[in-house]
Amino acid sequence: MAKNNNSRKGLGKKLRFEVFKRDNFQCVYCGKSPPDVTLEIDHIEPVSKGGDNDINNLVSSCFDCNRGKRNIKLIRKPNKTSENIEILKEKEDQLKEYRKLIRKISRRINSDIEDINKIYSKAYPGFEFSESFKIGSLKQFLSYLTKEEIIEALNISISRLGDDSDRVIKYFCGVCWNKIKSRKGKD
Repeated sequence: MAKNNNSRKGLGKKLRFEVFKRDNFQCVYCGKSPPDVTLEIDHIEPVSKGGDNDINNLVSSCFDCNRGKRNIKLIRKPNKTSENIEILKEKEDQLKEYRKLIRKISRRINSDIEDINKIYSKAYPGFEFSESFKIGSLKQFLSYLTKEEIIEALNISISRLGDDSDRVIKYFCGVCWNKIKSRKGKD
């Protein structure tokens, strides 16, 4: 095999050994190590693109990965396969925790909606908020107001309008939107 004088110029055995040792005698791209592969030295910034033989510009690479990369400049040294696996495991753990938190928040919101609905149903036996009102309006109100503020708005509406459940809902929505608008004006 012919030597590429540009890429190997100035690479002594000691420097090559130091790079292999630093990289744990593994290809930084695929994680393979001898005897399964023959390691070579690869330039992060290729010599043909102005790179030099400084140890910080060199990585261990197997023959196949080095030929696959060719003279493409790396933006950063790639993670080893084992590091990538750890990163993926951490991401998976974070995603599981995130989903768990979302389910917890959703259960709390649904519980708050049912608590608010119970107050309405108690004031108007045989009536309750429609599913679309619960999912649309109440859920949106809960994203801006506390459950206590919404209950207060509902109680104000019930006490002012008494027997007319349809008008109570409209008035209740108006009270909630006014609270939201006044809060947004303060932000």
